[in-house]
Amino acid sequence: MTDLLPVALAALWGAITGALLPRAAYRFTTPQGMPWRTACEADHPLSGWLGVTPCPGCPRTRASTLPAVTASVCALLALATGPRPELAAWLALAPAAILLTVVDLRVHRLPDPLTLPLTPAVLLLLALATALPDHTGSWRTALYGALTLGIGYLALHLLNPSGMGFGDVKLSPALGAALGWYGWPTLMLGTFATFTTGALYGVVLLLTRRATRKSAIPFGPFLLTGTLLGVLMGAYTS
Repeated sequence: MTDLLPVALAALWGAITGALLPRAAYRFTTPQGMPWRTACEADHPLSGWLGVTPCPGCPRTRASTLPAVTASVCALLALATGPRPELAAWLALAPAAILLTVVDLRVHRLPDPLTLPLTPAVLLLLALATALPDHTGSWRTALYGALTLGIGYLALHLLNPSGMGFGDVKLSPALGAALGWYGWPTLMLGTFATFTTGALYGVVLLLTRRATRKSAIPFGPFLLTGTLLGVLMGAYTS
């Protein structure tokens, strides 16, 4: 029962934070180059970024799945990490990762207000974790991981800008830091999982004729999924 308490608390944290994401997801869901939403489709002004509904003045048409998804991710992180200091960092970052995934799936966009602060936030949270006993990672390899993925994805963007968006480049150092915390094998595993899941998704779309070879596919969700899988494995085996 005691071992399940951190998992239950993590799931509760995920459910609460996930319930507050719908408004931010709605406001950030605008095409590339367009400003963030300041009003809903019924012209109700939108104030604040957190809320259980996209617009407080509009009737709620359907329940959001964000609380359940965020709770599940947080519970998995707690199961893999256990009561170690870095768990607090993973739980703090999980809602932002879910929000980025939702926005990128909807409009193929990774908002700068979310991606740019993420790298310093990850490094700061992991630095705090190193000051506490029983942590199992290395801040130095987290920093090196951030630099490695950042440079690697920048190179891919320069080689093929249409295949690798600059938003993915701006997101990659934060994910490299998270993976690098558990060492180079975890970094390689997370990167492999990223491209494997992305490739499998593309193949499924082609086979079902829902996309062609020239169709644009958001890569951010696979970056985040691969990182989650890598962190889960790194945490579990540490």
